Amino acid sequence: MKIYSCEEHVELALDVFVDEQETFPELRTVDNSEGLSTNCEYCRKQAAYLVENI
Repeated sequence: MKIYSCEEHVELALDVFVDEQETFPELRTVDNSEGLSTNCEYCRKQAAYLVENI
């Protein structure tokens, strides 16, 4: 499971991940320096974090 989130929604992404997967996720920052645009799954802002399985 992977959830991209902005600064505003990172806590929501963590909560959803733990509720659905029943385990703690790995939290990584998204490197947007390569010109790739990844949006938050809860709004249209640019994603700052990736919450995913370890």
